[in-house]
Amino acid sequence: MIAPMALVLLCVAAWPLGRTIWLGFTDASLAGAGDAAFIGWENYYAVFGGQAFGVLADPQWWRSVGNTLVFTVASVSLETVLGVLVALVLHQRFPGRAWVRAAVLVPWAIPTVVSAKMWAWMLNDQFGVVNAALEGMGLIDAPLAWTADPLLSMVAVIGVDVWKTTPFMALLVLAALEMLPRDIYEAARVDGIHPVRVFFRVTLPLIRPALVVAIVFRTLDALRVFDLVYVLTANSPATMTMSVYARRELIDFQSAGTGSAAATLVFLIIALAAALILTAGRLRGREAGP
Repeated sequence: MIAPMALVLLCVAAWPLGRTIWLGFTDASLAGAGDAAFIGWENYYAVFGGQAFGVLADPQWWRSVGNTLVFTVASVSLETVLGVLVALVLHQRFPGRAWVRAAVLVPWAIPTVVSAKMWAWMLNDQFGVVNAALEGMGLIDAPLAWTADPLLSMVAVIGVDVWKTTPFMALLVLAALEMLPRDIYEAARVDGIHPVRVFFRVTLPLIRPALVVAIVFRTLDALRVFDLVYVLTANSPATMTMSVYARRELIDFQSAGTGSAAATLVFLIIALAAALILTAGRLRGREAGP
C-alpha cells in the first residue's frame, strides 16, 4: 500500500538529493554538467601549491554559517516569545475574536517573496514608509539604509521574518491552549493563585510538547532560509546565509560542483540539527517519565 508513495518520494526527493551529492564530487558546471569528471573532495577542501581551496576553505562560507546561526537563534527566539503572547491574547474571549484570529494569520498566508518585496519597498532609504514614520516621530534625523548597512540589514531581515512567521508559532500554541482542561484554571482561580504563576507552573508545562514541535519546525526552516534574505539583500556578505551562498556558487559562478557541495553541507547541517533536537527531546522525555 505504501509502495506508490515510496516511489513518489524516491523520484522527488531521493533522486535529486543523490544527484546533488554526486555533483559535489565532480567538476560539473552549468555549461556542461553531463561531462563532469570525478575530482573527489576538491570542492569541499583541497590544497594546491600551499593554498587551500574549496567550500570549507572559503571564509565567506563560514561567514554565511555564522549569519545563518545568528538569524536562526534571533528569529526563532523572538517568534517563540511573541507567538506565545499572541496566542494567550487570542485565547481570551472578547468581541470580534474570530476576525482578529483571521487577521493575525494574514502575514503568514502571504507568500514569502511577496512579503519580502513589500518590505523591501517599505524599508527603502529614499521613499520607504518606515523611515518616514521614524522621522515623523523624531526617532531618527536622517533616513536609514535598512537593506544596505551591514548591521541594519541583518536587523531588517530578522524583523521581517519575525513579522511573517510569528503567526505560525501563535497558531500552534493557540491550538495547544484550546485543548487544555478548564477545571485546572478554575481550581487555580478559587485558590487565588496569581495568573503569572499559573502560566509558568500550569500552562507552560502543558503546552510544552506543542511548543517544542513549533520550535523544531521553525529552527529547521530558518536554517535553510533563502528567499527572504535574497529578495531583501541579494548577495550581501552581511546577511548571506548558507542557501544564498550555495545559490551564488551555482548560478553566479556557474559551478555546479561547488554549488552542489555547498548544498550538500546545508543538508548535512540541517539533518544534524534535526537529529540533535529529536535526541534531546527523547532524553528529556525519558527523564520526565516514571
